[in-house]
Amino acid sequence: MTSPLRTDFDPTLDLMIERTLDVPRHLVWEAWTNPAHLRHWYCPKPWSVSHAEIDLQPGGIFLAVMRSPDGDEHPNPGCVLQVVPGELLVTTDTLLPGFRPTAGGFMTLVLQLESVGDGTHYRAIAKHADAAARTKHEEMGFHDGWGIAADQMVAYIKAHLT
Repeated sequence: MTSPLRTDFDPTLDLMIERTLDVPRHLVWEAWTNPAHLRHWYCPKPWSVSHAEIDLQPGGIFLAVMRSPDGDEHPNPGCVLQVVPGELLVTTDTLLPGFRPTAGGFMTLVLQLESVGDGTHYRAIAKHADAAARTKHEEMGFHDGWGIAADQMVAYIKAHLT
């Protein structure tokens, strides 16, 4: 028997974006878990994703290579920790695929989705090792950036998945 990961929110260590999206949960899940879709919305424009790989099983890869407006590429390899299809995705950049430890990891992502009428309650939590990492991420523009990405995702879903 496997026990689920703790996905609670600690405001001293974590950052969160939470909102109700006016698109169905199964399409939000598809946008998050299909690399062909993720590439179109995952980071705020004018940044883009040049390559993405996702293997939806514990120990699988979660990779998004972000490209700056100047063309510099920033790989963000990570590991899938937990998957409950359509409901929960937990990934981390503190591990590589196969649960291989990595130096320089930054956070663990907890994505929780719940149906609300025809829409989706969307909750994304960025968990950090300490308050300094949380503050750094917040100062990098977490709330604006993740909010813009969520808006881009909804627009992409409406244009391409419905």
